[in-house]
Amino acid sequence: MTRSYIMDEPDERNRLDAMAQGVIGRPLDRPEGPLKTSGTATYAAEYRMNGRIEGVLVTATIAKGEVTVFDEASVRDLPGVIAVISDDRMTARAAQGGAGKSPVRKVREVRYYGQPIALVVAETFEQARHAAKALRIEYREDAAALVDAQDDAIAFEQFEEPIIQGDLDKALNEAAHTVDVTYTTEGHNSAAMEPHASIADWDGKILTLHSSLQMLRFNRKELADALGIDPEQVRLVSPYVGGGFGSKLGISPEGVAAAVAAIRLKRPVRVVMLRQQVFQCVMRRSETRQRVRLAADTQGRLNGFGHEAWVTNLPGEEFAEPVLQASEFLYAGENRVLDLQLGRIHRVTAGSVRAPGEAVGMQVLEAAMDELAEAIGIDPVELRLRNIPEKHPSEGTPYSSRKLEECLRRGAERFGWDASPRKPCLRREGEWWVGTGMATAARVHNLNEAHARVTLRSDGTAEVASDMTDIGTGTYAILGQIAGEMLGLDPAVVTVRLGDTRFPPGSGSGGSWGACSTGSAVLEACEGVRAALAAKLGCEEAALKLKDGHAFSGADKVALSDLLGGVDVVQLGHFKPGKITEAFSAAMYGALFAEVGVNAYSGEVRLRRFTGAFSLGRVLNAKTATSQCMGGMVWGIGSALTEGLTFDPRDGHIVNPDFAEYHIPVNLDVPHLDVLLVEERDPAGSPLQAKGVGELGICGAAGAIANAVYNASGVRVRSFPITPDKVLVGLPEI
Repeated sequence: MTRSYIMDEPDERNRLDAMAQGVIGRPLDRPEGPLKTSGTATYAAEYRMNGRIEGVLVTATIAKGEVTVFDEASVRDLPGVIAVISDDRMTARAAQGGAGKSPVRKVREVRYYGQPIALVVAETFEQARHAAKALRIEYREDAAALVDAQDDAIAFEQFEEPIIQGDLDKALNEAAHTVDVTYTTEGHNSAAMEPHASIADWDGKILTLHSSLQMLRFNRKELADALGIDPEQVRLVSPYVGGGFGSKLGISPEGVAAAVAAIRLKRPVRVVMLRQQVFQCVMRRSETRQRVRLAADTQGRLNGFGHEAWVTNLPGEEFAEPVLQASEFLYAGENRVLDLQLGRIHRVTAGSVRAPGEAVGMQVLEAAMDELAEAIGIDPVELRLRNIPEKHPSEGTPYSSRKLEECLRRGAERFGWDASPRKPCLRREGEWWVGTGMATAARVHNLNEAHARVTLRSDGTAEVASDMTDIGTGTYAILGQIAGEMLGLDPAVVTVRLGDTRFPPGSGSGGSWGACSTGSAVLEACEGVRAALAAKLGCEEAALKLKDGHAFSGADKVALSDLLGGVDVVQLGHFKPGKITEAFSAAMYGALFAEVGVNAYSGEVRLRRFTGAFSLGRVLNAKTATSQCMGGMVWGIGSALTEGLTFDPRDGHIVNPDFAEYHIPVNLDVPHLDVLLVEERDPAGSPLQAKGVGELGICGAAGAIANAVYNASGVRVRSFPITPDKVLVGLPEI
């Protein structure tokens, strides 16, 4: 039986608190943790199959043009080579998240450096890699292709209707205090630890793909569309994913290539991208140029707010980095201009990477807010407190819930924030200038349709099943806790099965919506189980109490094994967001506080302390929530200080396409991270009264660090990442 719940209005039932089991919220360990830490969890590239052969992608070495010579004979006789495949079904790009259809498939029409154009299949990986490098290919190159993001020839176009309210120019002219600044951010790579990998197996009817993917219900349609077969002929298996961060939202070229090869060769084919290929041909975050204009009165209250952004993507792609997402709802200002412009450029596809939009939009906005606080002579925390609007300033809708003020105040107290007048270069310890900075964190809350199956077995154990994925976020733990709370079971006796399209389609992991969306489907299925038990017991579902393998109704107590009589109860739960998404402005909020040291001689920046206070609705698992916030803060360190894709302006190839040269934060870059969870209940957030958490920690984090760098050294760097060379030129004389 299927129970469906369409959420059109706030859910005030508060079912999880009503259960009073004490399972929800507890900092329980991840049940799959021992498998991962012992190396026994099977990731996409690790499945053993008889007769498995290896494929390596061949990628383009020009930015735009077409393949004119494809000489298979140049490698056909090399040791171990089985096939050289350049098939119309293969994809030239990764699919955007949630696309549900095949990405571009014209592999011999080159649109960016690193585009997959063929697959070499051999008996071993080494043989396939050697042949892929030796394959002779010639091109007709379009030398006029735009590859440099700084090229004045790029024609930017309106991506979406701008928000224009009041008269911003007039507000700026009449304001007591103004800021008009332009910042730039470099592009980012998702940099997941596990590279993109797939093993395809075709039995003549069903294509089974073991792959590293985030959103299986969409990925299944994407792969089927690329292959020209029915989605029912595709089975995707992704029980463990070694990080995704947006790069695995859509099906990527290695998965489709493996499938094409398996169908043609009738043998299992494994394709694992080289790390350089992951960088060159999956997804990038667009670089940005952003202009922020702020107008405030003598008390620091905003009456003018402008945020304009320029981003890029490949011709034909419908995605543009949503830089202005938080700017639409975060701060007051009745005179507003929000404008996003998109330019077409022949670089690897831009798509969703680690909190798309707010991650780079907020770090710039929060740096600009710090500049305004300095111009006014007001405490940066107080400036933000004075500009929390009563309702969505761009749309007029009410907020679903908002603990921003509490996050600001409690975070400042936890950090030991000094609200006295701030000036740079006031504190030095040896050769280090020391300073502090802060920023607001905010991330839109999203929901997505989801299904889940819950089985209560006659032996008093339970199973939760969905094709939902766990990309390291704690989904296995959280879904087990929801079922345990609703059914009165210890999570240890609840088995959670994920990452297989034979299970009901979940929401997928992306947009910080996974726990709330698929978790709500689990909640609905559990309500169905409870209703079935109540009917057997002859009571109303609301009056039923489940605890320790027993059912209670008033004075009656019955063991579940007796009540079920050897028959399992199976329920499907279906959750779908309805009118609720338009009725409220729903977001997660927080505040970040950083202390840095800036070397007075070299310009090196070292983060010394980092505190975040975060409000995300109900906390489903305190340990996984804290871990997610910490992970976002680490992302913020990278965005602030180390991470940036560097493209060759001649042909658009990435100069730093690996972990040796693309500098993600490592242990020595990350100090103790202090996370404070400011819990609340948000009935409009989800039936769980929870909201997302995964991407909140990065939003604004780099801004807090940039502001601390300025407070320490007096150097205001308006180009991220803040590398020593940018700091060094502005350091004061010792």
